Amino acid sequence: MKKFTWGVLVCLGMLMIPVSVHASQTVTKHQIKTTISKMSLNQKIAQMYVSRIQTNPSDTDAILQKYQLGAVILFGPDFEKQTKSQFKQRINGYQKSVKIPLLIGTDQEGGEVSRLSSNSKLTNGRKFPSPQQTYNKGGIKTTTTEASQTAKILHGLGINWNFAPVADVTSDTSSFIYKRTLGQSYSETATYVGKVVTAMQKQHVAASLKHFPGYGSAGDTHTGFASTNRSLADFQANDFLPFKAGIKNGADSVLVSHIVISAVDPNLPASLSPKVHDLLRNNLKFKGVIVTDDLAMGAITKYAKQHNVSPDLLAVEAGNDMLMSDNYQKGIPEIANAVKNGTIKEKQINQSVYRILVMKNKLHLLSKADLKAAQ
Repeated sequence: MKKFTWGVLVCLGMLMIPVSVHASQTVTKHQIKTTISKMSLNQKIAQMYVSRIQTNPSDTDAILQKYQLGAVILFGPDFEKQTKSQFKQRINGYQKSVKIPLLIGTDQEGGEVSRLSSNSKLTNGRKFPSPQQTYNKGGIKTTTTEASQTAKILHGLGINWNFAPVADVTSDTSSFIYKRTLGQSYSETATYVGKVVTAMQKQHVAASLKHFPGYGSAGDTHTGFASTNRSLADFQANDFLPFKAGIKNGADSVLVSHIVISAVDPNLPASLSPKVHDLLRNNLKFKGVIVTDDLAMGAITKYAKQHNVSPDLLAVEAGNDMLMSDNYQKGIPEIANAVKNGTIKEKQINQSVYRILVMKNKLHLLSKADLKAAQ
């Protein structure tokens, strides 16, 4: 089972970045569509999963070989106790385990959410200040430079998807999300988001605008339910501005939160709501990859238990292209059954996989050989 190997090293300043041997071999959209038409239903659904890796790399390799997932996400412990060489070798091992190259994602916002800070050996002891800290130091210019440099480091380690920038805005300094925001107005945050998306993606790292439709001063959905009674007009005039700026500048993905927007859908968290996804597709005209926030967060696990439902299935029905979930073992056949019984149209699955593969192709991850291997 062949796969992704690291090619030549390109020196950018003091940073050595491994370049994929597929970098100049991107494929056409027609070839992507042809491949999707030949993939099995389970193969296509597996591409929609973003899952945690295991503590033991060989366990992750085995899972990837068996399920052929589309993406993995790295958390703080996944960066610990390794040299640069060991880390890159580990990532390369994951890529060798799949037929279609993986999206390798992480949450690298800076400040209190900085996975790279887990191991100074990987970054030569570099610090990763929050957007607020860099903004206070030198405005949007300094913040954009920081985003670009951080993206170079991520790419150099084999990470090609960053769940950032944070596009949320709140003036409530006691809000759980405040320290992760820029700490500025909606319009200034919009300018920041637009520039940061461009800076990150120039380094071949996909950006992900989060947390749509915007937390504002709502509660933390990591631990339980959070809702807001603000009007849709309020969101459209304010919270949507940073997301619109990021989308206008070509953001590859948008991450949807678990907050309940009562004025839009009082019954479902945003991540599971078709109405919220309709806003993103039709009001904000987003054409890229929509990914859920972690479906293991408290708001979703409690909702699923109360209503006896499958979050993964509801997430697909809502219109998500990718599911941040470790439930692939049950979720893949469950979603496949929903397609077979007509609850979900296979056309929708095909459209999601198309967006995912187009994003991978934009990141120079795909080759004709990859697509042939997947058929």
